Amino acid sequence: MIVTATPASAEVYALGESPVWDPVRERLLWADIVAGTVHEGMLDKGKVTATVRHAVDTTVGAVAVSADGDLIVAGQATLIRLGTDGSRAELARVLPADVRSRLNDGGVDPAGRFLVGSLAQDDRHGREVLARLDSTGVSFLDTDLMLSNGLAWTGDRLYNVDTVPGMIWVRDYDPDTGDTGPRREAFRVTDGKPDGMCADADGNLWIANWGRGRVECRTPVGDLLHTVETGAPHTSSVCFAGLDLDTLVITTSTQHLPEPAPDDGRLFTAKVGVRGLPTSYWSTENLPCI
Repeated sequence: MIVTATPASAEVYALGESPVWDPVRERLLWADIVAGTVHEGMLDKGKVTATVRHAVDTTVGAVAVSADGDLIVAGQATLIRLGTDGSRAELARVLPADVRSRLNDGGVDPAGRFLVGSLAQDDRHGREVLARLDSTGVSFLDTDLMLSNGLAWTGDRLYNVDTVPGMIWVRDYDPDTGDTGPRREAFRVTDGKPDGMCADADGNLWIANWGRGRVECRTPVGDLLHTVETGAPHTSSVCFAGLDLDTLVITTSTQHLPEPAPDDGRLFTAKVGVRGLPTSYWSTENLPCI
């Protein structure tokens, strides 16, 4: 199946990322990484209307939401909490101050722990991390990635993207304890660069393909099932949204495009005939000190 996505936002974002559906408040969240902003909006009939903008004063690699509505934001090197009362607090440092990397894509596991990866901002290779914040502090699942990107949980498995080699990794992941098994190769994407990712209710993976202007639905072993074309070359991330989780929301970017087209950098939506898995809420019980 090949589906064409529809531009859904009036606004254009330099590096749109991390779309998240918050069902309690019926809102969509997303980030503009290089602008250092988090956005909230309403989804109606395939269109997204931005309603609130949070300026974070640092890059924003990812955003997630708690059941109470607080946001956890992956800043340049630290995790930041934005309270519903307007408060702002640094929760934990993930990256050392002397490392030229920034936090990138992240997500919440089934028990409410926040995971986030990193990417290099210099010529280092193969030393990027996938980190997790829980009640014991920050720990590291991976320390040898090239460019840590999308995350998805299906049942008792965690999938994570390493963009540069086109690798989709998988490991056993206990949703209650957070215990993990050995990392192993699920499959590779050889045409384009896999970026953000989410899972549907059938256990398949929807992966944004940076450089190819599309989202690809693949089985857990990599077989291509469906393609959603955006026409925006730098398609960056994806989530299922709406009351029935049946609308695919896609972020895109104008970054590194010498002459962006009018729809580059917009949010897109598509109906793809399947439903997504509910996004887990971040739990403040997974803070070392609260």
